[in-house]
Formats: sequence, C-alpha cells, structure tokens
Amino acid sequence: MKFALVDGHRREAAPGLSGMCPIHGHPMIAKCGEIRVWHWAHQGSPSCDPWWETETEWHRSWKGQFPEEWQEVIHKAEQGEKHIADVKTKRGWAIEFQHSYIKPEERRLREAFYSKLIWVVHGLRRTRDLDQFTRAWHAGRPVGQNQNIRTVFSDECTLLREWAGNAAPVFFDFGHEALVWWLLHKSPSNLVYIMPFSRAEFIGIHRVDVSPEADNFDRLVKEVGSLIARYESQLSQGPPLRSFMKDLDRRGFRRRRL
Repeated sequence: MKFALVDGHRREAAPGLSGMCPIHGHPMIAKCGEIRVWHWAHQGSPSCDPWWETETEWHRSWKGQFPEEWQEVIHKAEQGEKHIADVKTKRGWAIEFQHSYIKPEERRLREAFYSKLIWVVHGLRRTRDLDQFTRAWHAGRPVGQNQNIRTVFSDECTLLREWAGNAAPVFFDFGHEALVWWLLHKSPSNLVYIMPFSRAEFIGIHRVDVSPEADNFDRLVKEVGSLIARYESQLSQGPPLRSFMKDLDRRGFRRRRL
C-alpha cells in the first residue's frame, strides 16, 4: 500500500515509520528498500484486501496523476464488505490499475462491487502483448472512413482475448506518451472495437469535480454498446456510429492517429 495511518493521518511509507492498516487497524511496517517502490506491508500477515496486488512504479505513476485524497480510497458495500480502490473520483468512478493477470471471475466481482469501475491495464507486462496488439490493430478494419476506430479480431491478441467482452470500460496502457487505447465493445462475431484515446484527456476528464466532459463520459460509457449494436445491424441504412463519432468530437474527446 502507498498509505497507512500514522498517528491517525494518512502517510506514505518512509524509513523508521510504523503505521496501522486503514481497513482493519492491523500493524503495518514501512518497506523502504532500493529495489521495489517504498510501500507499507502488513506486519506478520498478508494484505487485508485479497484484491490488492503488489505495486510497481507503473501503479504509482498512474496514481500520482490524481489528488492524494482520491488514492487508495476504502469502498464499503451495504453488507459491510470493504475493498481499497486505487483511485476513487468525485464522480464516483473507481479506477483500478491492473498490472498482473486477473481471472474473469474476479473482474466480475470487482465490477459488481464498485458499480462504476474503469480498468487501466498495463500492456507491457508480457513482452508479446504490444506486438500482437499492434499487428491486430494494423490488420483491423476502419469503421466507415474513420481510421481511428477499428474492428479487430480478438483471437489475434492474448490481451484482447482476456479483456474482450468485459462489462466495465477498459483502457490499455502500452507506455505511449500521448495515448491509451479504449476497448469499446465486443461484437457477436468475435470482433472488438478499439479507439486510441488521449492520455491527458483521460486524466483530465476524471480529475475535474464537475464539468461537461465528466458528464459526457458517463453518458458515453452507457451509450457506446447500443450505438455499436445499431451500427452493426443497420449498416445498409448508413452507420449510426457516424453520429456517435461526431458526438465524441463535440464533447472534446479527440481521436489521434498513431
């Protein structure tokens, strides 16, 4: 964990500090070595949150894009179950930065628990994923005349096979300075829709407390599946996704070329 309670206040790990777990109050010790990122560990026991994964510099870099009070927020369900969200925004989105492989069953549990969940998936964990994704993208078919939304076969990329059909929004991070990749939707034909998305705009959308962009992102997430379904069923009548792409532009979500 990045934070523990020290004298009742959230503190990052530092040499010589001891703290308490923010969920159950168990003793924690500061791990401040030279190899792994400095972090808090439970003293003599595993993490109190079974959904927690070992943090990397990649996790910390993403968390650091958001205010500290939004990081590692305890989310409690009505039944009393508690988990720690990597980031919890003012608009109620839990953002989970996922580096390691996660079973589909656990993904579904987390999505049901948080209700509004966004996955940011590290695309460089396996050396083959970037090459497979790049080949799938370039072999994919543009939607209409738009080169920045494409349909690709999920079978051609392990990462896409693992995440295609996911209920919550999924963004892949391949370390590109300007872009992340939004996995929009999976069709019955085993095709997936993918769109590059500005990294800065992704962060900016969620950092603001109340803005038209934030409202529109909520609505887009709800609408995108039905819009693509209509596109697939009504191609002969003129793709309704064209209006969807114009809607993206009106809302300020500009798609950028590779």
